[in-house]
Amino acid sequence: MNTHALKLLKPAFALLVAVLVTAPAVCSAQDKPIRIGLVTFLSGPASGPFGVPAKLAAEAIVDSLNAGKVPAPYATKGFGGTPLELVVIDEAGGATKQVAELRNLVERQDVDFVIGYIGSGDCLAVAPVAEELKKITILFDCGTPRVFEDASYKYVFRTRPHATMDAVAGAMYLLENRPAVKSLGGINQNYAWGQDSWADFTAVMAALKPELTITTSQMPKFGAGQYGPEISALLQSNSDVIHSSLWGGDLEAFMLQATPRNLFTRSQLILVAGEPYLHRLPGNIPDGTIIGARGPSGVYAQKSALNDWLRHIYKERAENYPNYPAYSVAQAFLGLKTAYEKAKSQGTPGTDEIIKAFEYETFDSPSGKVMMKLGKGHQAVTGTAYGTTRTVNGQIAVGNIKYYPVERVQPPEGIKSVDWIKAGMKPGKW
Repeated sequence: MNTHALKLLKPAFALLVAVLVTAPAVCSAQDKPIRIGLVTFLSGPASGPFGVPAKLAAEAIVDSLNAGKVPAPYATKGFGGTPLELVVIDEAGGATKQVAELRNLVERQDVDFVIGYIGSGDCLAVAPVAEELKKITILFDCGTPRVFEDASYKYVFRTRPHATMDAVAGAMYLLENRPAVKSLGGINQNYAWGQDSWADFTAVMAALKPELTITTSQMPKFGAGQYGPEISALLQSNSDVIHSSLWGGDLEAFMLQATPRNLFTRSQLILVAGEPYLHRLPGNIPDGTIIGARGPSGVYAQKSALNDWLRHIYKERAENYPNYPAYSVAQAFLGLKTAYEKAKSQGTPGTDEIIKAFEYETFDSPSGKVMMKLGKGHQAVTGTAYGTTRTVNGQIAVGNIKYYPVERVQPPEGIKSVDWIKAGMKPGKW
């Protein structure tokens, strides 16, 4: 080969080298999945009714999204055509452990987003850390209103309503069906969720029925397991109604110990988060119990293409149809997908662009329409539903279902829940 030929080949060789060097990187970038850290209870008493259903739902949802098999408007594969990958973390262990786990997810496992947290104490602990790490974090289930009523976040969102609506709708349902009640007792866990739930419920009852007598408030610690003294106190109170926001293994243990002692023969029971136990406690949830699902989810979700989709993909992985924690996970994934693809349609879906798209977004879910209308666009609102249990062929069913629209059960932006309740719960505009 002569010198002239070599001179002609040098630019072409350089171009070939450049292509060989850069092509794998481009392919890698295109194929790199979006990594989502999923935090839910995988061990301990909260795993069976809450954590594991949430994990099963998340896995089924990711597979369905990656296959492009989700009904409209979510038919695009993954998020905007990019596949999703889960990194699953156990929520058990307490708030301090979860703060460390969140840092590990972000700094070592390099997740792009975090979806997680069932416990209200965990949500209150990780929210400021997510803000410090500047990582978009979706709280998918916890209920305390304090997350966005006591603080403001840029990187933290919650795609399910906070717990005030559970108290408001629960009290309305109770008085619509038992207007003559005169006394109320309660058993709730002694941390943010239980304290807030009891405070809101008693405030609503005081507003709707001022002459009602509060007989006793039992506040066992989270995970107590044994409730003999509390059951005795509730029996002695002779209350017309017993309110409880117990969940996880605490609710199961309480019901198994209280039912044989005939606690509910005299007292009407209302379980604001009782829906996940309908198939777990046959024979131990008495007929006539008022049951909530923290939204129109689970047995209260109305027929739609998205609800049919979730029930189908979940049933393929589990023995039962999805309960409300599974619906909560679906809301988180579909809300984030909506924001991501909206940001992508307007350019590069960077963190700031996704946050801007997420704030004040409205999106469809298997539970119906979800509106990010509180917490400066970071806190979701929906309506909710309550029903009453009855046993049919050995299984617990729910009847006398009533739906409550969002304007009746949620405070408007800028007003704390307790202040809205005490002011008479004037319906807001949404």
